[in-house]
Amino acid sequence: MAKMKICGLQKTTLLDYPGKVAATVFLGGCNFRCPFCHNSDLLGGDAPELMTAEELLTFLRRRQGILEGVCITGGEPTLWPDDAAELMLRIKEMGYQIKLDTNGYRPQVLKELCGLGVVDYVAMDIKAGRRHYAEVCGAGRPDRAAAGAAHSADGSSGQLGFRLDSIEESAAWLMEGHVPYEFRTTTVKGIHTAEDFTDIAAWIGGCERYFIQGFVDSGHVLKSGFSAYKRAELDEFLDIVKKTIPGAEIRGVDY
Repeated sequence: MAKMKICGLQKTTLLDYPGKVAATVFLGGCNFRCPFCHNSDLLGGDAPELMTAEELLTFLRRRQGILEGVCITGGEPTLWPDDAAELMLRIKEMGYQIKLDTNGYRPQVLKELCGLGVVDYVAMDIKAGRRHYAEVCGAGRPDRAAAGAAHSADGSSGQLGFRLDSIEESAAWLMEGHVPYEFRTTTVKGIHTAEDFTDIAAWIGGCERYFIQGFVDSGHVLKSGFSAYKRAELDEFLDIVKKTIPGAEIRGVDY
């Protein structure tokens, strides 16, 4: 049986957790295969383990009073509901605020983790407009009627049975205000167009926070050949979403 693995640790970040000095913990395994993923080395079950949970907790104990928060990202953390819940409970006991990054594909796990009181902030990816969401995730065609995607030991989803309504359920639940949250879209030339942002504006209009982010080639991108939009081009997308999300922003793009 596959187990949760801690495959990366950024010891200090001022960017990943809004308003807090934090550490970022990368869990291995993902149920998506987005071609522009910048953490492609974390996607499969063979991702190398950096440290055990106990070693991570020891590090965090030493950083108490220096760090304020811990970001749990991936990969996709909701693939490991029991292990992730236990880890977050123990981190929470140290007094840390916890931010969870998710693709939103497992709404029940998202709700359960937030229901435990261990999640203080959620960042959910909105990968694209709904028309070609599954293709952008590398998961085939959308299928609202399927019984659900079957996942392998590393969490990867097959080409059939992608549930767009799972994504929609997570987004709708967050917009009900159960926990502070943000939505974010990483924009990639050749994948995203103005049509995506017209649909996103209609879909999550009125949401609490939404950020348009630029693609960055980390050197570990799943598929090579992608490029980023320039700031002026992103401003055009921003104008579209601001019609229904007045506080929408572009984040981390200066060029």
